[in-house]
Amino acid sequence: MLEPSGRTSRARRRRRDAVGRLVLVAVGLGLAFLLGIAFARTLDERPRSGRTETIVRTLTPLAQDAPSQTVTVTVTGP
Repeated sequence: MLEPSGRTSRARRRRRDAVGRLVLVAVGLGLAFLLGIAFARTLDERPRSGRTETIVRTLTPLAQDAPSQTVTVTVTGP
């Protein structure tokens, strides 16, 4: 008499495990789908780069004074 109930409990356990796996797979796929949507919206909402703008400036050199003193350094070997 214990034999049939043992078989049915194993069958129920297998069915319950299969349903649990199915639920986990469905939740994982749902999360992956939502992550993909979030990523796509992020790419769509990023700021667009404007047109390229080039600015050209001409710098005039400042006037330089003559050096007040000249120094000569001689090196004789390493």
